Amino acid sequence: MPEAGAAPRFVVQRHRARRLHYDFRLEIDGVLVSWAVPKGPTLDPAVRRAAFHVEDHPLDYFDFEGVIPAGQYGGGDVIVWDVGTFEVHRHRASKSADAGQAVADGEIHVDLQGQKLRGRFVLVRSNSSRSGKNEWLLLHKRDEFAVAGWDPEDHPRSVLSGRTNDEVKADPDRAWHSELPAEQASVALKPATAPPVSPDELAALDDLPAAGGRWQVFGRELKVTNLDKVLFPALPAQEPVTKRELLAYSAQVAPILLPYVAGRAMNLNRFPNGAQTKGFWHKQLPDHAPQWVPRWENPGADRGETHTYLVVDEPAALVWAANFGALEWHAWTSLAQEPAKPTYALIDLDPGTQTSWDDLLALARLHRTAFEHLGVSARAKVTGRRGIQIWVPIAPGPSFEQTRVWVQQLSKMVGAVVPDLVSWKWQKSDRSGLARLDYTQNAVNKTLVAPYSPRPAAGAPVSAPITWDELDDPTLTPDGFTIRTLPQRLAEKGDLFRDVLLHTQHLPALS
Repeated sequence: MPEAGAAPRFVVQRHRARRLHYDFRLEIDGVLVSWAVPKGPTLDPAVRRAAFHVEDHPLDYFDFEGVIPAGQYGGGDVIVWDVGTFEVHRHRASKSADAGQAVADGEIHVDLQGQKLRGRFVLVRSNSSRSGKNEWLLLHKRDEFAVAGWDPEDHPRSVLSGRTNDEVKADPDRAWHSELPAEQASVALKPATAPPVSPDELAALDDLPAAGGRWQVFGRELKVTNLDKVLFPALPAQEPVTKRELLAYSAQVAPILLPYVAGRAMNLNRFPNGAQTKGFWHKQLPDHAPQWVPRWENPGADRGETHTYLVVDEPAALVWAANFGALEWHAWTSLAQEPAKPTYALIDLDPGTQTSWDDLLALARLHRTAFEHLGVSARAKVTGRRGIQIWVPIAPGPSFEQTRVWVQQLSKMVGAVVPDLVSWKWQKSDRSGLARLDYTQNAVNKTLVAPYSPRPAAGAPVSAPITWDELDDPTLTPDGFTIRTLPQRLAEKGDLFRDVLLHTQHLPALS
């Protein structure tokens, strides 16, 4: 909202919906009075552009840059092409210097002070309305800012981000959901990430004695203990993995993991005495947790159920959990603010005792083909054990029952192609060693291991995101990435899972 007494603002958004056009918007009487200009505004005074007066937009839309989901009004990608202030110029045909009245009268002259558009522009309602549209003309007066031959398409980048429409479409930061109130409609697609752990912070951990001590990391002071304790048995020809290494890995991966777990209840698989011993699930946040540790009080918990969950809303909370003996991290697939509404449809390729790795890869490739055919965006990761999991991001709306039914239908279609590899029996003992395409994880408080989480096994394997092309890599194994190798993979390939953070996708009907 502009400050009182400030000059009114204008914005021009380059908008690719069914057709490319420019949205020319003036801030008038608390709204954005808007015109769609198919060929865009120009500084060339010899050119007159067709403009169509469209519905007013809320001020919250002023600096929106991102995507509008398909199926919604204006579905497509949007950049802020120009922005600035304007002053109404009273002219001979005008009865008022009031901007709203000038628009109502059918002619408004404005002096723009933008980054691309400068000088006097005129919007005038035309006499022709045979198409039923509210037709206007947009033109630039002959003044010191006029430029012959000036084409907006020669200046395609956003004045806010410097990005093009193609770049925003490929990697959007926000989505506009018109079904929500205006102040909530611009939805962040990438929760804020924290800066990476610093080399000095990692060096400070290395310098602590075996007994532990106080470690300053991500702005928090943690009491860390038993740093040379073995938490993961050794792989052949390697040293076992210590708690010190787990804490260092947790700090390195926490800023990257944060968008996948922030705002979600966390279930922890704890192994205080190491992965070589029996572990247990720990959901209730202990009373001794520091006050700064983020948490969620579940209002729907019954007596005897977990009431207070850890929520990793900051990276230090993940390091705290690792120090607490959590060797495996599972976040809910719904947000704490709406626990009954999933944000993913989950597919778990669960191998049986007779399922070979090649068999599992065949099942994964069939899913890859199905997604390509359906036009569905999904991402896969190896589990760090024997399996492969696929996450399908979805727009808010469906219930867990609906996502479960959708995944079940998809799994039945895939399984029908290779019936000799898949069993639909509920009990593992009844499956004759065949794989299960498990759709039952699509339920409230059921979880799959988080991306980049360690698994409690020798060598500290990690559930690592992969590209679809890596399903064809003969060197790929389900447990081949470890906490010792994953940081280098991230440095080389980046976060291969980040596309699942875009929650604008609607699941298509399956015939």
